Amino acid sequence: MKKSVKAAILSSLIFGGGQFFIGRQRIKGILIFLVQGLCIGLELWTGYWIEYLCGRIEHFSLGIYGGYFTKGLWGLVTLGEKSGARTGDHSIVLLINGITVILIILIVLAFYIWNIFDAYHTGKRIDERGEYLSSKEYFQHVTSKFFPYIILTPIIIGILFIVVMPILFSIVTAFTNYNKNHLPPANLVDWVGLSNFVKLFKVPVWSKTFFSILSWNIIWAIVATFSTYFLGMFQAIILNSKYAKYKSFFRAILILPWAIPQLITLLVFKNLLNGQFGPIAQLLMDLGLVDHRIPFLSDPLLAKITIVFVNLWLGFPMFMIMIQGVLANIDTGLYEAANIDGASSFEVFRCITFPLVFKATAPLFIMNLASNFNGFGIIYFLTEGKPVNPNYHLAGDTDILISWIYKLTLNERMYDMAAVMCIILFAVVGIASFYNFKHTQSFKEV
Repeated sequence: MKKSVKAAILSSLIFGGGQFFIGRQRIKGILIFLVQGLCIGLELWTGYWIEYLCGRIEHFSLGIYGGYFTKGLWGLVTLGEKSGARTGDHSIVLLINGITVILIILIVLAFYIWNIFDAYHTGKRIDERGEYLSSKEYFQHVTSKFFPYIILTPIIIGILFIVVMPILFSIVTAFTNYNKNHLPPANLVDWVGLSNFVKLFKVPVWSKTFFSILSWNIIWAIVATFSTYFLGMFQAIILNSKYAKYKSFFRAILILPWAIPQLITLLVFKNLLNGQFGPIAQLLMDLGLVDHRIPFLSDPLLAKITIVFVNLWLGFPMFMIMIQGVLANIDTGLYEAANIDGASSFEVFRCITFPLVFKATAPLFIMNLASNFNGFGIIYFLTEGKPVNPNYHLAGDTDILISWIYKLTLNERMYDMAAVMCIILFAVVGIASFYNFKHTQSFKEV
């Protein structure tokens, strides 16, 4: 039997065994084996397997006597077996521990597969060349060739547990009955399969609210993004004109809405546009322009229009600054050639300015579209989703999906239904962003 096969078989049984015994890489083999030893040691240290094997435990239960890994998997499958405020199982803690265990197992599994392939190639080198690479030479080779990946590995692992794990928790919560009627540890949470998705799409009180809010959410994201983008472009073109004077002064004035913290601006607008005692409504009445107070934030249609205009005020300076930077780098020879050919100002904008500007700012445009789709701040701090709509379930006329999710979690403690909508929201934004990024010329060039 070839040494490559022997090394692979040995490493499949004992981590680093092929490297240690066949490849004579002692330090490398010991370091690889430490991973297996740590996993086995952690399981034995945190569990009662030795006592069970010695016959000291008659009625063995994974939930009580299992180690870190087995108890984590048991908790993920069962979500607990005993309810009670003091001595009961906490289903959500078990769920989080179970997800953590799964991620660790996947990492160890990937390491295990790499260990086998590495042992095979180590033995293959000996079969073909008769060359035994020492541990020191191996580490020098790996460091020089894979240094960027070695540096990125801790960051990837951190992202896995800080970013991916909360996403997985939100996804699996959608398949449970985790709500105010099933709050651990007083009550256990159970797996319910796709019933939450069925409820959202087939129960009228849920489906009507969901599709109405989704429609407004899409309209809001598109209008908010396009309005800020084109107003920012318009302002940038004006400031970039050779006829404009005092450009620095006007640029500083126009950038102020972006420079001031958004929360402060939204709270100011909320008071200014108040329908009962707001100064804007009072000013319009004093000037005789209207004979009654305008319900800027309490009328369903007016509230939506108001949100769009407030967002326009807050959002256009960012695009203005970005587009102005792009305009400053466009080759002036293109404009000179267009003037020689007799092109009008509109034709110059349509054929030269807009294509070049949009090509450079398309990624920012797409990111802003995704951000507006999840634009919780401006909706909640300006209107709190109001006015209340009696035909909606736990939502108002100006609510978008993310603000409805916020209400369902913090106010109503309906975490299961909120998780369902998080999945849908993630899918909509992710698919739309992926499609746009894929078909954006600037990303194709990268």
